[in-house]
Amino acid sequence: MAQAQNPNESAPLQGLRIAILCTDGVEQSELESPREALLKAGAEVEIVSPNSDRLQAWKHFDKADFFDVDTNLAHARVDDYDALVLPGGVANPDQLRADEDAVSFVKGFVENKKPIAAICHGPWTLIEAGAVNGEEITSWPSLKTDLTNAGARWKDASVVSSNLLVTSRKPDDLPDFNEAMITLFGNQVETRSEVGGTSLGKQKRSQDRQTPSVAPSAQI
Repeated sequence: MAQAQNPNESAPLQGLRIAILCTDGVEQSELESPREALLKAGAEVEIVSPNSDRLQAWKHFDKADFFDVDTNLAHARVDDYDALVLPGGVANPDQLRADEDAVSFVKGFVENKKPIAAICHGPWTLIEAGAVNGEEITSWPSLKTDLTNAGARWKDASVVSSNLLVTSRKPDDLPDFNEAMITLFGNQVETRSEVGGTSLGKQKRSQDRQTPSVAPSAQI
């Protein structure tokens, strides 16, 4: 007799809301692959960007597809998300690390001890957010000196897990990156289950449903 499957095994991230922070120049595979893995794991995923409507991804040195932006960075709140993904592509994080709102957004995840997964050049923004000191991290090799100078212990590996961070080097590492990311983010579900809580994303949706609407005639 076949055993019934635990629904958490097929959707380990059910109820979590994940932000993918990126802008023009993001490496397309490093946006698409983690997003697909997160959706398959049951998470709600939003592309957060300084752009208002859409952004253009790149495939290495060539322009690639456009992606709709779900939430403009100016309106994004750290409290509305359970975890963060930082894809690479040279131009993408180079712009984000110079954007005060983007750095502040990432710093909010760090300060609130929420998990972050970053790949390729994505850790550049982690440096600006003060997230790498004392952490073991990998990245695209050209970031090694920057990360080391910021206090990180750089390692040449397909994926490195360190406390609330998961990092990888390049698109070829995406299978390992996605697996470690799902495991890290899944710990959020387990932690909340142990204390009888719910994910922030689920709480936010519940609050949205419970907020009474105000009839136009009642508005002041």
